[in-house]
Order: sequence, then C-alpha cells, then structure tokens
Amino acid sequence: MHREQERRASHRGAARRWTAGMVRGLGGPGLVVGVLAAAFVAASPAAGAEPAGVVEAVHKASAAYVEAYNSRDFAALAEQWTERAELVEGASRVEGRAAIVGSIRGWLERHPQARLAIEIGSVDVLAEPLARVRGVMRFTEREGAVPVVSRFESLRVLHAGTWRLTESVVAPSHAAALADLGWLVGTWRSDAGDAGTAELTVERGLGGYCLIGRGSVRPKDGTATDSLMLIHADRGSGAVRSWVFDSTGARGEGVVQSDGTTLHVTFVGVPSEDAAAAATAWVQVITPQGADGLTLHAIERSIDGVPVADGAPLHYKRVP
Repeated sequence: MHREQERRASHRGAARRWTAGMVRGLGGPGLVVGVLAAAFVAASPAAGAEPAGVVEAVHKASAAYVEAYNSRDFAALAEQWTERAELVEGASRVEGRAAIVGSIRGWLERHPQARLAIEIGSVDVLAEPLARVRGVMRFTEREGAVPVVSRFESLRVLHAGTWRLTESVVAPSHAAALADLGWLVGTWRSDAGDAGTAELTVERGLGGYCLIGRGSVRPKDGTATDSLMLIHADRGSGAVRSWVFDSTGARGEGVVQSDGTTLHVTFVGVPSEDAAAAATAWVQVITPQGADGLTLHAIERSIDGVPVADGAPLHYKRVP
C-alpha cells in the first residue's frame, strides 16, 4: 500500500516537473560524453496510445536511434530532441537541440570508431503525453575495446506525433567520464617565440582512475614555473574534478564541465606565497584544435574578488 502511494506520488511529482520542462523544450517561454543520451528517445505512437503501445514504441525507437547514431545520421538524431531540450551529464549541461547535436558530432569526430548499444530497464508512462525511461548505455570507443557503461534517466514528450526528448540526465561511470578526456593524454608543446615556451604532459595514473598532468612554463626572461595537475571522476556521480599546484606555492581546485567539445574548469584557490592576496578564481578553457592541437586560456580571473584581465591564450601542438 505504502509503495503504491509512493509510486503515485513520484508520478505526480514528475508530471509537475515536466510541465515546465515541456514549455521550455517545445520553444515556449522561459540533455555528453555523454552527450549521447538522445539514444533513448524517439518516435511515434499515435496520440492516445495505450501505455503498452508507448513502451513498445520507445523500445523500437531506441533501436532506430542506435542505428542512426552508428551510421552518423545527425539529421535523424536531431529529430529526437525538442528545440530547447536539456542534456545533463555529470557536472555538464548542454541546452538546446542544436548544441546537443553539435556535442554529439564533436565527440564522434574525436572517436570515429565509436559504437553505441542501449539497454532499457524501464519505461514509466506518467501521463498521456509523457514517459520516463531508465536504463544503461554502452559506448565502445573502437573495435575490441571494453564498453564504457553509463546510467540514464530521460523524459520524453509526445509532440506533433513524435516522442521527443525534452530532458535527459546521464550519470556516467567514473571510467566513462575520464574516457571522454582521453584525448588530452600525450605531450604538448607551445612555442610563443620571444615570450618563451611551455610544455604539458598528461598520462593516465593510479590504474587509470585519474589523469596526471605535469606542466612547465619557461619564459625568455624570468623564473620558470612548474605545475602538477590531477583530474579525477567521482565514482558515484561521475562528476569530474581537478586540482592544480605550482612551484610558486599557488594551488586551485575546480570542477570540469564540457559542452561536448570544449572543457571549462572553474577554479578557486590561493595565489603564490609571495602574493599579498588571499584568494583567486578563474576559468581554464581547454579547446581542442583538431587532433593534434589545443588551446589553454585562463578567463574570468579575479584576485580577492576583484576582476583582472584574462590571460593570454597558449596554443599547443602535440609532440609526436
């Protein structure tokens, strides 16, 4: 009895949450990777279909989405999302159909052999136009690789005869979260001419449970600075965090977010020991430039809450 009451209460709560989500998702006022939870949406029992028909349609749509994903049919993938859908993966959020499809495309460009498989655990029909789906998705980066598994929960709305995704939340495993950052592994070098040189080496450490980066900046004039970076994914939520330390005594701690292509690491920390300030904050933007390049750019910087100018971007090339 109590379980049935709890189930009904959960359904009512989800339906209330959906009301605002549907208005937003269908273009009214106002989900990485991730980024691939769209796989669980799609197309299209007629209006008024019985719950069993909805369940069957979602399962068929899932298979159709996998086919579209694995054949790189981005137009078909786009049709599975509402205009203002949201995709949340760990600490990252992507808003809008165009941005979501763009993030999928960017991920696949970096993983050209990737394949997707889906296992739906449950389809819960909350109301005539709304269904909640839970399950797992498995990504294989290349043939023979061990699949990376992530859990998902999605809301789909029946709109214009098609079941579209208006919101999807993905809880990636820590392995999946770090796999999305695997393109960072390697040695990178920046030559800024008269300004000096910089080098960054990233490797997997501690049995693959974290990424370890070691960097150095060697100006033409002045003191060289060495740094250590750790990137780790939370086992429970899949959220990715980063810590940085350098040879001046400065340190920072941040959360890594991604739009499917560019990484944004929001840091707070303390400056070097010889600084009079007590606190610093900045956003480190890491942007891939093809397969063998990246740009690091520190923006939104502040010292003791006072804004300071953005740093100069550093352009790195991969060392063969």
